[in-house]
Amino acid sequence: MSALDDDYKKAGFGGRLEFGFSPALLIIDVCRAYVDPASPLYAGPDAETALQNNVALRERARELGLPVIFTEVKYHPSGVDGGLFFKKVPALKHFVAGHPMAAFQPELTPEGTDILVTKQYPSAFFGTSLAAMLTAMHVDTLLITGYSTSGCVRASVLDALQNGFVPFVVEDACADRAEGPHASNIFDLKSKYAEVVSTEEALSLMAGGSEFPPR
Repeated sequence: MSALDDDYKKAGFGGRLEFGFSPALLIIDVCRAYVDPASPLYAGPDAETALQNNVALRERARELGLPVIFTEVKYHPSGVDGGLFFKKVPALKHFVAGHPMAAFQPELTPEGTDILVTKQYPSAFFGTSLAAMLTAMHVDTLLITGYSTSGCVRASVLDALQNGFVPFVVEDACADRAEGPHASNIFDLKSKYAEVVSTEEALSLMAGGSEFPPR
């Protein structure tokens, strides 16, 4: 445990959230824009590893019959439905409907029983029916992955918590354009809002295992 970890623990952060009985996998915006180095939104050198870990998580969830939910960002050509967010981040033009950078990767495309949620803002919950849908499906826990850690992943984790769903962030199935933002947000999420696990731990938890290391 680092000095900073110890300081936060002594201050009263970092309580334990328990993995529930009815989990779902929430894959945030895993599309070409974050995986292709030619994209201005490229999520850095760990993007490809995160992609492959998402493939493994989706396969295991399907085997177990757990809900798999993808999100995508899609805008009107004018960007009007993106409001101030579209204005603040001009790179979001890559998510105008039909833009090639908005496409899912071939190895990780929603299909079959997968659920697709379309959004215009960072959180998967804001302006969508996700919370109501999860409640109707009796989901109590979300394994959350995707791009980027400091952006749409973080926003979705906070809203999951605030809507009563236990958030488990799969750290190595997420990525960001630089290590600093990724690491600082993972630290903050773990301290205040979520549990953080590896892909290996997530695969075990999905199958009813107890691969969740003590602190």
